[in-house]
Amino acid sequence: MDNRAFVDFFFSLPGTFIPLFVAIDVFYIAPVYMVMTGEFDRKRKDAVALKSVVVSFVVCVLFVGMGNFIFRTMGITVDDFKIAGGLLLLVFAVLEMTKSNEIKKAADGADVGIAPLAVPLIVGPAVLTTLLILLENFGVLATLTGLLLNLIVVWLVFKGSRFIVSAVGKNTILVLSKLLAVLLAAFAVMFIRIGVLNILKNAAFEDVPQETGDAVINMIKYHVF
Repeated sequence: MDNRAFVDFFFSLPGTFIPLFVAIDVFYIAPVYMVMTGEFDRKRKDAVALKSVVVSFVVCVLFVGMGNFIFRTMGITVDDFKIAGGLLLLVFAVLEMTKSNEIKKAADGADVGIAPLAVPLIVGPAVLTTLLILLENFGVLATLTGLLLNLIVVWLVFKGSRFIVSAVGKNTILVLSKLLAVLLAAFAVMFIRIGVLNILKNAAFEDVPQETGDAVINMIKYHVF
């Protein structure tokens, strides 16, 4: 890499880091991590934190390398991914709200670092869509570097979460878990809604003028959703 290429790469990092930082939304994910690992000891919490970011990076690298090919070959769209991710999040949210004890016991035997933390919370439809856009504008190296820097931030926030738990107490975390379950459900429904609306728009109004299609979609948004 010559000096000019290095300078271009360096100045492109804010353009890849900031969109991914917004898409990942570490301040939303961190409380979920605290709730799901609340009963774990320090060693296991650290292991979950590390595994979640490593799995997230691997999934993103695979997606960057094969995502477009797989999507084209299997006919999967980003909107399909949004609906699938939303449904998965909704299941976790409902279980958290209705069967808190059961899901905590299940978490003891499950690898929460992979699901739901890595996928779909850290690497969700928003992150994958952002990656596709950044790849076209900044290239593979700058995009993956921006992603790696974001995942380091996520890991550091996860590592520091135990100090937050110590400061606020377990009862506060328990109350927070119920509130987060509701927010998680709303977040899941939002992904499903956006995916369904986009599919309807693309499928039903392919040959319809843009203005007409937008008007019908807006009517569906207001009267159905």
